Amino acid sequence: MRSKPLPLPDVEKLNNLFVLQEGILFNKVKRKMSAAGIEAGTQKNGYRWVKIDNQRYAVHRIIFFMTHGFCPDLIDHIDGNGLNNKPNNLRVATLSENKFNQKIYKNNTSGVKGVYWCKPKNGWIAQISTNNRRRTLGKFKTKDLAEEFIDLARIMLHGEFANKGNVNA
Repeated sequence: MRSKPLPLPDVEKLNNLFVLQEGILFNKVKRKMSAAGIEAGTQKNGYRWVKIDNQRYAVHRIIFFMTHGFCPDLIDHIDGNGLNNKPNNLRVATLSENKFNQKIYKNNTSGVKGVYWCKPKNGWIAQISTNNRRRTLGKFKTKDLAEEFIDLARIMLHGEFANKGNVNA
C-alpha cells in the first residue's frame, strides 16, 4: 500500500525559501551547500527532491502547492516526465488514474502497451486495467487489430488519463 506523503510546510515558508519560474524551483536564499538563485534540490529516481528541515519533499508537490494553494495525495505528470514540473503539466489524480498514464514497461516485447503474443492461443491478447482489475479484451489475429481495439478501449475507460505508453502521449 502506498504511504501518504508528508504534509508540506506552510506556503509562507515555501515562498521564503523558493521562487518558481517556468516550472523550475529556485533557491531564494542560500541553503546549506546550495547558493541562492540556483535550481533547488537534487534529481533521484526520475524526480527532483528538496530537503526542508531535514525532511525530503518532491519538488512537483511543492510547485503544485505553491500554485494551487493545496496539495493532493497524488499528483500526475501529464506528459509522463517526472522532471517536467511546469504547473500546466501537473494534475490531481487517483492511484488508478496515475497508473493509466504510465509509460510502457521496459520488458514489453510487443511494443504495444497492454498487448502480448499468446503462443497457446495462437493470437495477440489485449488486456487493460480499470477499477483495480485487469480485464482481457480478447484475442486478435494481428497485433495491429489488438492495438486498435485497446486504444479505443483505453480512450473509453481511461478518458483524459489514457496513455498508449509513450512518454508524450
